[in-house]
Amino acid sequence: MSQPLTQNKWRSFPKTHKWILLACLLGIATTATLAGFEKKQRALAHIAEHDALSGFLAASQHSNKEPLNTTGEPASPTATLDNVEPLEIPGPLSLEYTVSAGDSLSTIFQQFRISSDTLHAILEADEDLLALDSLKEGTKLALTLNNSSDFEQALASMEVFKNPSYSIIYHRVDDTHFSFEEKRAETFWQEHVYSGTIHGSFFKSAEKTGLNPKEIQSAIEILQDKINFSRQIKAGDRFEIVVLREVTETENTGNMRIEGVRVHTNGNVVGAFLHDDGQYYNKNGQSLTTRAFRRLPTHREYRVSSHFNPNRRHPITGRISPHNGTDFAAPIGTPVLATADGVVSRVRNHPYAGIYVEIEHAGGSFKTRYLHLSKAQVNRGQRVKSGQQIALSGNTGRSTGPHLHYEVHVNNRPVNALGNNVPLVTSIDKQAMPKFNSKVAALEHKMAQHADGS
Repeated sequence: MSQPLTQNKWRSFPKTHKWILLACLLGIATTATLAGFEKKQRALAHIAEHDALSGFLAASQHSNKEPLNTTGEPASPTATLDNVEPLEIPGPLSLEYTVSAGDSLSTIFQQFRISSDTLHAILEADEDLLALDSLKEGTKLALTLNNSSDFEQALASMEVFKNPSYSIIYHRVDDTHFSFEEKRAETFWQEHVYSGTIHGSFFKSAEKTGLNPKEIQSAIEILQDKINFSRQIKAGDRFEIVVLREVTETENTGNMRIEGVRVHTNGNVVGAFLHDDGQYYNKNGQSLTTRAFRRLPTHREYRVSSHFNPNRRHPITGRISPHNGTDFAAPIGTPVLATADGVVSRVRNHPYAGIYVEIEHAGGSFKTRYLHLSKAQVNRGQRVKSGQQIALSGNTGRSTGPHLHYEVHVNNRPVNALGNNVPLVTSIDKQAMPKFNSKVAALEHKMAQHADGS
């Protein structure tokens, strides 16, 4: 009886009411279906996120091994729809990364989901070093990450291994600041003597003796004002080169310096010998360059607004934050001059150092930097002369006002540009000549012995 009664009641409903009831039932069914679909999609996304992280951590280690958690055990197996666990990144998590061609700190941080705020904070700490502005392929990074919200990683520290004896560690101080410390391992300098006869080009002939391209190029740059290597050198000419290479207990750091070089050509001997001031002189103590270093990177003298200070403390972190240069209060647009002959090694636009130019001098023994420029007027790889205009001063990057920040580095260490470490003379002081003469005599003896035995 109930079934006919129900059917009779349904037939007695007005047509409008029937449509309303059907619409409500359809809405309930649709809502239930969408809820189930959304739950499934969230689970799938969670799985993809989990697998992507596991795969990325394995790739970042440059290994086919499974990623390890902080206990050294393999990470959890891939999640399934039937077993989706809340994703948690163990912290702190230590990772290593090797810089590839085309990498920059920005792209590396994007891969690790490290925020742009952290990128700017660590670049701010690096302003006085500029070590992160040019990461070479093969450079190793060690990162320590803490889990953060929204699947972002909080960078606790990062160590950059510039070579086997030198690394820089950037430590997080607070939410917005990093500090850095430099680590230098004990190293030794090993002496190597090379000699050979020209057959073809100087470069190829020197390479056959065991010298590497960097060392050969340095020798050419040292003598470039005295010898035209593409025109004057001929078959049968001879050369001797003494090189010091820096090594740790186990490996070569990649750093080197040429102690002395001689080329026998056209019946003459052209020689260059490294003095204590980092500059090369002939055996009589006269500078090989036509000009010594200029004292100032501008035509006229401007007020020094901030002096070189290796012990300056950061006003917020309280840690040592050296000021590696000298600031001149030059107005925007002031011509900036190269202070010595050299080759432009960097032209960049840094968020804190602004537009800057770096020049290598004397075969790499010296470097000069010019920061906060309004415009660079040279390109990387370009040769420049002492006194040549290379840029216009400005107020770019993080700057409290128009000025020129000028740095001098001797053997990769910053020195006071207005101090006594910068060679401002064209010959060695008489008091230093006995020591220099003794060094030259020893080097020439080694060169002659090696040439006779070659």
